[in-house]
Amino acid sequence: MPITIPKLLPAREILEEENIFIMEEDRASQQDIRPLNILILNLMPEKEKAEAQFLRLLGNTPLQVNITFLKTATYESKNTSRYHLDQFYTTFDEVRNKKYDGMIITGAPVELIAFNEVSYWKELEEIFDWTKTNVTSTLHICWGAQAALYHHYGIGKNELPQKCSGIYAHQIFDRTEKILRGFDDVFFAPHSRHTDTSVAEILNSPDLKLLSSSEEAGAFIIQSLDRKQIMVTGHLEYETETLAEEYTRDLERGLSVPVPVHYFPKDNPNQKPINCWRSHAHLFFSNWLNYYVYQETPYEWK
Repeated sequence: MPITIPKLLPAREILEEENIFIMEEDRASQQDIRPLNILILNLMPEKEKAEAQFLRLLGNTPLQVNITFLKTATYESKNTSRYHLDQFYTTFDEVRNKKYDGMIITGAPVELIAFNEVSYWKELEEIFDWTKTNVTSTLHICWGAQAALYHHYGIGKNELPQKCSGIYAHQIFDRTEKILRGFDDVFFAPHSRHTDTSVAEILNSPDLKLLSSSEEAGAFIIQSLDRKQIMVTGHLEYETETLAEEYTRDLERGLSVPVPVHYFPKDNPNQKPINCWRSHAHLFFSNWLNYYVYQETPYEWK
C-alpha cells in the first residue's frame, strides 16, 4: 500500500523514480480503508532531503500511511524556503487536538547547545508531553533521541572529544523484541553526532530497555518499557552519500572533523561509499509501523 503525500511535494519525484508506491490525497480519500496517520516533526536543516529519506522507508510496507509534516512555531528554518514550509507543514497548535498513530521526531544540529537553551525547547517539551496521550508510538532520532531521554527520563548528554561519524557495527541484546525482528546478530548503521548518552544511565533506568549498542558508538536503540517511546541515537534513514555530504560541508566551513570511519573504501574520501545498512533501515521502520503502531493503535481514537 502507498504513502499519501501532497501532490506538489518535491520528494514525490524522487520517490516515483525509485518506484515507491505513493498516492495523492484526493485519491486516498476515496478509499474505504483506515490508514495510519503519522506525524513527522522535521527539525533537520535540509528538510526536503529528510522528507525523502523518511518517506522512502515509511512507504515500504503493506500499510497505507498518511503523512503530516510538523514545523516549530518558535523557530523559523534558515535552510528551507518559507513557501515550502507554508505549503507542506503545519504547527503544533493546529494538531494538538488530534490523535496520531505514530510520530517521528528527527535530529537537529543543536547538540552542543544545552537543552533548555535551544530556542524551541519549551515548545518541544510540550510536544513530548502531548505524545504520551495523543500518539500510539513515538520514534526519536539522534538529537531527538537525546532530547527525549533528557525530558522523559532525566538522562543527559556528554560532549565527545571528536565527532562520532561513520558506519558502526551494532549488537542486539533481546531478539524477542519485535522492533528487532529479522535483524542479524551484527548489523551496521550510520552515526553523526558530537555528543553521547551514558549506557550505564540507560541500563540503570527502571523505565528503559537498551536493545542495541555499538562498542565504538555506544547506545543505539533504546525503548521505554511500555514501547511508546523509542530512541535511536544514529541515522538509519541516511542515504549512501549523506555522511560524505556532511563531511564535505564541515570541511568547507573550516571545521576540523575526522573522516567518517568504516565508510569510504580504504578510508579514502575520494572513493564512493558503499551502503551496508539499507536493508536494516527498511526492516526497522517496517517493524515499527507494523508491531508498534498498526497492531497497537485503536481503530477509532476516543
